[in-house]
Amino acid sequence: MPSLKMNVSMPFLLTCEHAVNTIPDQFRHLFNGAEQVLDSHRGVDIGAGFLATELSRVLEFPLFSGEVSRLLIELNRSVGHPQLFSEFTCMLLETEKENLIKNFYTPYRTCVEKWIASSVKPVVHLSIHSFTPVFNGFTREVDIGLLFDPERKFERDCCDILSRQLLQDLPDSVIRFNEPYQGVDDGFTTYLRTRFGDTEYAGIELEVNQKYAGTEKLKLIQSALVNAVRILQTDLTNWFNVFR
Repeated sequence: MPSLKMNVSMPFLLTCEHAVNTIPDQFRHLFNGAEQVLDSHRGVDIGAGFLATELSRVLEFPLFSGEVSRLLIELNRSVGHPQLFSEFTCMLLETEKENLIKNFYTPYRTCVEKWIASSVKPVVHLSIHSFTPVFNGFTREVDIGLLFDPERKFERDCCDILSRQLLQDLPDSVIRFNEPYQGVDDGFTTYLRTRFGDTEYAGIELEVNQKYAGTEKLKLIQSALVNAVRILQTDLTNWFNVFR
C-alpha cells in the first residue's frame, strides 16, 4: 500500500464509458441501416450500464456515464487514436470531428478528471465495462477481468483484495488480471494515470463477460462485486487510519 497520511474518507468513483448506444438525432443519418451494429457489442458494452447503475445505487458512489455510442466517438480512447472514430464517423470533415470532441468527448472526460482532482486522495476509480464472450472466433475463458497497471503498487494491491473476495464469493468463476485486455492499453484510466500519481489514484477497469447479461448469474456477480468493493473500502480505510 502507498505510505502516506490521509483523511479517513476513501473516495470511490464509478464510470461507464460505453453505457449506451445512443446516437443524437443530428447524426442518425450516418447510421442508417446500422441498427443491428448499434445493438451489438460494438455499439454498447452490453449490460455494463445496468451494472454500473446498480453498483452506484447500492454502494452510493458517484457515477459518470457516457451518453453516446462508442461508434459516434470512443470515450475510452485518446485523441489521435485510430479507434477514436468508427467507420461511421471517420469520413467526417475535421471540423465535424472537432465538434464531436468538443461536444461529447471533452466534457465527459474533463468532468471525471475534475472530480478526481478535487477529491481527497487517494481516489479509487472503477471503470465498468463488458466484453463479448467470442471474439474473432476465439472463446474467452474469463468471467471477470480486473485491468490495471502492474507497475503501480496501489492498483495491484486493490486488485489483489478484489480478486480474493470475488473468488471467495464466486468460486466457480474465472477471475483474471489484465484479461481479456491489458490494463496499460490506451484508455481513460491510462490517461488519468499520467495526471495522478500512484499514491493519489488507482484506475481499475472492471470487465464482465457479456454472456451473463440479463441472467441470474449477473445478479450474483453484482452482489459479489458489491461485497468485494465494500471489503476493499474497509481494508483501505483501516490501513490508512494507522498512518493518519
